[in-house]
Amino acid sequence: MEHDNATVGAAVRQELANALFDAEEARVGIAALTETAPGLTIEDAYAIQGLNTARRLAGGERIVGRKVGLTSAAMQRQLGVDSPDYGVLFDNMMVADGDAVEVGELVAPRVEAELAFVLGTDLAGPGVDVSAALRAIAGVLPAIEIIDSRVADWKITLADTIADNASSARCVLGGRMLEPTALDLRLCGMALTIDGTVTATGAGAAVLGNPVRCLAWLANTLGAYGDGLRAGDVVLAGALHAAAPVVAGSSVTAEFAHLGSVGVRFVSQEEQA
Repeated sequence: MEHDNATVGAAVRQELANALFDAEEARVGIAALTETAPGLTIEDAYAIQGLNTARRLAGGERIVGRKVGLTSAAMQRQLGVDSPDYGVLFDNMMVADGDAVEVGELVAPRVEAELAFVLGTDLAGPGVDVSAALRAIAGVLPAIEIIDSRVADWKITLADTIADNASSARCVLGGRMLEPTALDLRLCGMALTIDGTVTATGAGAAVLGNPVRCLAWLANTLGAYGDGLRAGDVVLAGALHAAAPVVAGSSVTAEFAHLGSVGVRFVSQEEQA
């Protein structure tokens, strides 16, 4: 995927991509990329994301979908940004419903409850509207996205999170899938419970007014770069609430109206062993 209007040179982009890749491997946060390279643009950030995507593909990982981030007012306020972004979902990021995730594999994990779409047909912009996006969806599932920042202390700008694969780390999908026309996605309510306490609530309308708009935005944005979505792809439509931090011992469940629940546990290395 080619991204024009980059302002930092290819060598700097590669250096920053390497720093993010190494930080994820070492599970240690690094300084914000926008501090290291103050001229970093959104185009630079997507180019850096693309370098690490290519590196992961070359290492044998497989793309299974995309995530749309920063689609809710709550998340935009939390991170001080005003625009959505997107990242890539790889096969080794997928976690089975109810399984455990070792916190030591991550830097500073947080959880977000989201609606996930599974595409039945290819979808690419430009010109994708909500109705076209809706027709492309084979089913909707409840999901928890585990986000993480390879930038220390989550001190990120929009460019930082984009470069860092939109701060994505893991994806947990629920076991019940409905056709998108079986419910009003705008009114689909959700309650997030951590360790038995409801910590957040939300509804589909929290993400751009309608989660299908997030899918249309993604298809059109990818289309501008000559890319698109494929049948079978999973697309996370964005958090319905502000992200919540988790630690070893945390147990998280997201309960969605009509769609049922999805859950994940966080454990230490000793517990995982």
